[in-house]
Amino acid sequence: MKEQHSNLMKKSILNFFKKGVPMLKKDKKVDMDNKPSIIKDPVEGRTIIGEKIAIDGAIRGREDLFIEGSVKGRIEVEAHHLTVGTRGQVEAEIQAANVTISGRLVGNINATGRVKITKEADFNGEIKSKSISVEDGAYLKAVIELTRKPDQKPVPVVKPEEKPASEPVKESFTMAGKSSKGN
Repeated sequence: MKEQHSNLMKKSILNFFKKGVPMLKKDKKVDMDNKPSIIKDPVEGRTIIGEKIAIDGAIRGREDLFIEGSVKGRIEVEAHHLTVGTRGQVEAEIQAANVTISGRLVGNINATGRVKITKEADFNGEIKSKSISVEDGAYLKAVIELTRKPDQKPVPVVKPEEKPASEPVKESFTMAGKSSKGN
């Protein structure tokens, strides 16, 4: 249903610009599927930094961010997901809800949720988050701090009782079957 609606909208827009026909008026059927698309449908709620883009500075946003290019600086998508794609090259301080790393990232991550490091990742830095997962094969050189839930108390460290070392007790014993007074 959604695809039919999308195709109908494309046809109506095309007809409007080609012929000046009002968008709601039905006209000849146009086959949009066989024509190359000029504008790809954007992914709603997500920004993509392509592999031919380089940014030096701060990025702040209120939607998910996907990086395939190069970013150097600070990235703040506090309530959203940051993904460093396989071709992404990032050197930054990161503040995000969740972070997925598949490319190269050097810097510090402060995530309120989860950090996922895939097998393609190359990460060097500090991670502070609620949870972390690292796939086998990933390169990871990090200091990791996992935060606790506010209601979760740390487990106390119990030290064993320290007793003074006692002297060995000398006890005599008799071997079974033999007399203790000679043969």
